[in-house]
Amino acid sequence: MERGGCVYIMTNVYDGILYTGVTSDILHRVWQHKSNHYPKSFTAKYKCHKLVYYYFFPTIEEAIGEEKRIKAGNRQAKIKLINELNPQWLDLYESLD
Repeated sequence: MERGGCVYIMTNVYDGILYTGVTSDILHRVWQHKSNHYPKSFTAKYKCHKLVYYYFFPTIEEAIGEEKRIKAGNRQAKIKLINELNPQWLDLYESLD
């Protein structure tokens, strides 16, 4: 059985730091970032607790491929991606179901 995946971008309160990740369980993974579940992680260190972008894929392999593509891009490309989906840079966590 194949399981879908999600690529996502987290930022801090100042929208200055961008973290790109991939997961098969977006709700749980973002909760982990928000609660500093891994206190020595990048997102805990830089307080990246705001979900500003996410996109689901039918397979985790597709999501991983998109994560690699996004990470290979520059900051401006990431900002453009966020602005297309979420121009106000709202925290999208509450909109997840």
